[in-house]
Formats: sequence, C-alpha cells, structure tokens
Amino acid sequence: MNMAVRERKRYHGAILHADHGTQFTSWSFGENLRRHNLIPSLGTVGDCYDNAAIEAFWGRMQTELLNTRKWPTNLELTIAMADWIDNFYNAERLHSYLGHVSPDEYEMLWHATQPESQLS
Repeated sequence: MNMAVRERKRYHGAILHADHGTQFTSWSFGENLRRHNLIPSLGTVGDCYDNAAIEAFWGRMQTELLNTRKWPTNLELTIAMADWIDNFYNAERLHSYLGHVSPDEYEMLWHATQPESQLS
C-alpha cells in the first residue's frame, strides 16, 4: 500500500479494496489507511463479491502461462495472455466447477439437453 500511495496519483476519497487476509485486517494496516486518508473496502466471504474465483484464475494463469518463460516485450505477453484466455482457458481447459469438462464440451452437452424450439 505504501508503494501505491507513493507511486500513484490519488484522489480525495480513494478506496482501497482488499480481501480478508490477515495482513488486511491487522491494526497496522488500518493505521496505514488512516494515515494516507484511504477508505477501506474489505470483500465479503462466500458470496458473489468474494474474489476467490478471480484469484484462482490468476493463479492458474501464473503457473500455466506466465511462469513458463520470460516475455521479451509487453506486446508478446499481452498476446500470449489473450490467446491463453480465449483459446485455452475459456475453451479447452477442464474446469472442476463444470464437472471436469471443458467449457466448449459443457456448452455442447447443455444444448443437447434442451428441448427443440417450437417456433411457428
């Protein structure tokens, strides 16, 4: 947080959002927020605002793509990330939430179970 305060342009009433990790609920973290006039926003646990899903996504990208090699340019990294998301993560990768099938396969199975449309 100190680096963010030092490096970024701040606006009155800036909000700092964090999860419920112990470092974000400590007394010293609260003191830092007050010292820098930041408004705290702590995510809730186990609902649609819980950031566990996105943390899992970024963790998978980190191990399956980002840590596999050094990226010579930001453009190459950006292209690799877009390709990984569009062509692997969203299409081929097996997702435990979908019963260990890929999103493409899940969508085909779902369409196969839907009744035929009766358009007149």
